[in-house]
Amino acid sequence: MRITSTANPRVKQAQRLRDHRERTAQGRFLIDGRRELLAALAAGVKIRQAFVCPELPSAASLTETIQALRQYGAELLEVSPAVMQRLAYGQRIEGVVAVAEARPSQLEQLRLPQPALVAVLEGVEKPGNLGAILRSADAAGVAAVLLADTPTDIYNPNCIRASQGALFHVPVCAAGGEQIWSWLTRRQFRLFAARVDAAVEYTRADLRGNVALVLGSEAHGLSERWRAAEVTGIRLPMLGHADSLNVAAAAAVLFYEALRQRSTAANLSGNLGR
Repeated sequence: MRITSTANPRVKQAQRLRDHRERTAQGRFLIDGRRELLAALAAGVKIRQAFVCPELPSAASLTETIQALRQYGAELLEVSPAVMQRLAYGQRIEGVVAVAEARPSQLEQLRLPQPALVAVLEGVEKPGNLGAILRSADAAGVAAVLLADTPTDIYNPNCIRASQGALFHVPVCAAGGEQIWSWLTRRQFRLFAARVDAAVEYTRADLRGNVALVLGSEAHGLSERWRAAEVTGIRLPMLGHADSLNVAAAAAVLFYEALRQRSTAANLSGNLGR
């Protein structure tokens, strides 16, 4: 089937998925681009259908993607350049847009390694920041990202793009702050909250074992819940005029410090066991 009309019912139904409410109602979302689509397929995301435009110059690099889509049983629909331009997000037109099924994750369904490093994001609103944090989390071995009272839609195209497909590999759970607090404390996680006024520099905190790193929005910071006695406040040194880092940059620094400490501990443990 080749679709040439932007008024085609399938095209219009896919277009509606650009709206957050429609994504929620349908339980589906759109994936733009070859890299993100291959990451989704590798992670086992169910792709319902894919719109492909072989006439675009960028489509020359889609052979592997189309083969993968066929292998996973996705319905392929060839479209004209005008239809692809209508379906694609922004100026990024790579010749493929896919309709995928959302995979909501619940806290109680999480299966974590032992020991586990998790990130808690409270009130982070910008999809690009969330996507960048997910990308860093995937790279640094964070086991899960928990969204506490966070309104951001993880299937927003800016989040998917900024994560470079990491969204499909890092478990993400959204819940209320109290629910996440209870879940973490029941599992005896040690809690570390990033705060500009904290007394402990981040390199002096012991980030080994079951650890949750908590970060808040740049506009509002963290709620009082994360100032409880059970939470250790940690800070990043700020030597210039700015009083804080972008939340995605701060998260990357903390994730890699945790990775450094945990890797050193694992190497020492391995050497002692020989």
